Amino acid sequence: MRQVIFLIRSEDRKGLLAGISGFFYSRGLNILECRQYTDVLENRYFMRVAVELGPEMTRKELESGFAELAAGLKLTYSVHYQDDVQNVAILVSKTSHCLYDLLMHAEEGSLNGRIMLVIGNHPDLESVADRFRIPFYCCPIEEGKSADQEERVLGLLRHHRIDLVVLARYMRILSDKFISSYPERIINIHHAFLPAFQGGNPYQRAWERGVKMIGATAHYATAELDEGPIIEQDVERITHESGPDQLRERGRDIERRVLTRAVQAHLEHRVIISGRRTIVFGQ
Repeated sequence: MRQVIFLIRSEDRKGLLAGISGFFYSRGLNILECRQYTDVLENRYFMRVAVELGPEMTRKELESGFAELAAGLKLTYSVHYQDDVQNVAILVSKTSHCLYDLLMHAEEGSLNGRIMLVIGNHPDLESVADRFRIPFYCCPIEEGKSADQEERVLGLLRHHRIDLVVLARYMRILSDKFISSYPERIINIHHAFLPAFQGGNPYQRAWERGVKMIGATAHYATAELDEGPIIEQDVERITHESGPDQLRERGRDIERRVLTRAVQAHLEHRVIISGRRTIVFGQ
């Protein structure tokens, strides 16, 4: 089966569903899945539709025909082919929990992408990548030469034709140039306390403040630090009985789950970005 996914957004108005589904029907294409959402506050319409592309139609014919429809209906859209597997790079520092989770899901076949390499600014996690037979590149940062290090990383990403960059607790701030090289294709993870408890040792300070819940946030990286569109979040309630170390361990468990779910949603083409928000369709 050749499955094609269309992610569509536009101003909401009558006849959109009929017009879009009618396009596929008129060409004899079977609709495998159709999900839609209307934002009544901003009068916006969003759709994810998966169709089966039969042998009698080429990609070019499908895309040219839909382009005509989109122009008439004033649709903004993207087209994705399920058999085009995306290449993924994971950037890490010294913390392994998110990396392990991504590599295990990829090995088990539940991550619809191909992890091509792991890049670390420290050598600590090379052994983790080795266990999964994934190439590891150490790109340390010398004093005053962070731009040189980024150029080396970007060179590796270009060489491996990377489609998605995952920051699996990569403890460096990326430059605007780096982010602009992969717009809406860099996913970051961090604890959900932000903007509170910025910097190092957030769980110690959260414990000192007596927080009653902890969580994690995965979002697309943008030039505005930790302000990108949120893809996935999760939280757990805690009590005064949990010490800083327990908070840290539970936080790490949430982080790995949230990051993997966000990466899965992106690779399965279930995310539509709308301004500073995302529309994430379920599995």
